[in-house]
Amino acid sequence: MDSMQPKKLLIINILDILKKYTDEDHRLSQKEIAEILETEYEMKADRKAIKRNLMNLIEFGYEIEYSVSVRMIEIKNKDGEKELVESEILSDFYLVRDFTDAELRLLIDSLLFSKHIPYSQCKELIEKIEGLSNKYFRNKVKHIRNLPENMPQNKELFYTIEVLDEAIGKGRQVAFKYNDMGTDKKQHPRKNSDGAVREYIVNPYQMVATNGRYYLICNYDKYDNAANYRLDRITDIRLLDTPVKPMKKVEGLEHGLDLPKHMAEHIYMFADKTEKVTFRAKKYIVSEIIDWFGKDVKFSNETDDEVTAEVRVSRMAMKFWAMQYGEHITVTAPESFVSDIKNALQKAVEKYN
Repeated sequence: MDSMQPKKLLIINILDILKKYTDEDHRLSQKEIAEILETEYEMKADRKAIKRNLMNLIEFGYEIEYSVSVRMIEIKNKDGEKELVESEILSDFYLVRDFTDAELRLLIDSLLFSKHIPYSQCKELIEKIEGLSNKYFRNKVKHIRNLPENMPQNKELFYTIEVLDEAIGKGRQVAFKYNDMGTDKKQHPRKNSDGAVREYIVNPYQMVATNGRYYLICNYDKYDNAANYRLDRITDIRLLDTPVKPMKKVEGLEHGLDLPKHMAEHIYMFADKTEKVTFRAKKYIVSEIIDWFGKDVKFSNETDDEVTAEVRVSRMAMKFWAMQYGEHITVTAPESFVSDIKNALQKAVEKYN
């Protein structure tokens, strides 16, 4: 082996030890680093070499913290006489992490609760996130090894995101197939009335995550209104050379895409027109109302038990929401929507008679 090779390896192995074994709560002395080098890397190094390489890593830009203590040691001066001098001892070395354990756990849990990332890719991502911390973190999150096998299986998802990202950045259209799940629990492309697989040509504007799903906000080129498509149902996507339709020509996006406002008004990602809806609600669900509709919701006529809320929302989405919270709210306006809710509830009751 080249005589320089062990020296090059030493600094790499010391960095690897800091990544594996240290954080703010787990620190290592130079002696402990030397022991790990010998037992796990079959490499011997004295404290001077370890200290020199640690300082080099700091010079290279790695954020390594350590403590400094001073002790008195006895040496001989140039006259051969003994004297005590101060000596600095560096210890308690640890690598400062880009992410705290809590932040990494939050990232992992968001993947675990995701409904749109395929099983194999989710597992791979989690392993990469694990690698950003040390062995102590891995012991804390053993539950991540038990991923449910029934997660989505559309392995094209990340490729779809890449193509859409490029299309949005370049302002170009895309074409794709859009799928529905069958009773065989597999995706099947939507078809035209003649039985041919339908190709969707759309103008992509933004990708968003909501309710555990990833959606594309766009315009289906055949029409003038905004549309939303789930990314995990898109397959065979292609980037086209055709420029996108300007947003100002899309109904509902004439003034651009105000994303927080758009998401608050399209709580189930239906793409129909929005309108003002007023409802009376029990006060104990105010938190849920704000969670769903955002902080633009207007409250009035508050009593000890109830409050009136006014929101701007997609009618189809509000219909679903009103049915979901039927025991706790009463829609009061507009009158035409009140009639829609009554009819829907009557039909639901009839099914159980």
